[in-house]
Amino acid sequence: MKYPDIISKLPKIGVPIRGVNGFLLQGHLSQLVFFEFNEDAVIPKHSHSAQWGIVVDGEIRLTISGIETTYRKGDSYYIPAGAEHSGIITAGFKAIDFFDQPDRY
Repeated sequence: MKYPDIISKLPKIGVPIRGVNGFLLQGHLSQLVFFEFNEDAVIPKHSHSAQWGIVVDGEIRLTISGIETTYRKGDSYYIPAGAEHSGIITAGFKAIDFFDQPDRY
């Protein structure tokens, strides 16, 4: 299932991972991104400002500050500012992520 036109017509962000689309809703102080992964992906360890997300579909194995947890449809996650995190994502994964910074993407 793809996102509906009201989302897919939002500006696309540049994600340096093959098979990933991100649609950006820009605020003055923050960003909201609708992600869809069309292929399996590995997100390398990194950190940035605080992030909150909710899984719309699929599955992600997210490691936050050394603790690995699997999240599925309906689950939400929180990554504190500066916390190192990485992920393993299956094709078909969709999430909505809120970033506590206006220039993440």
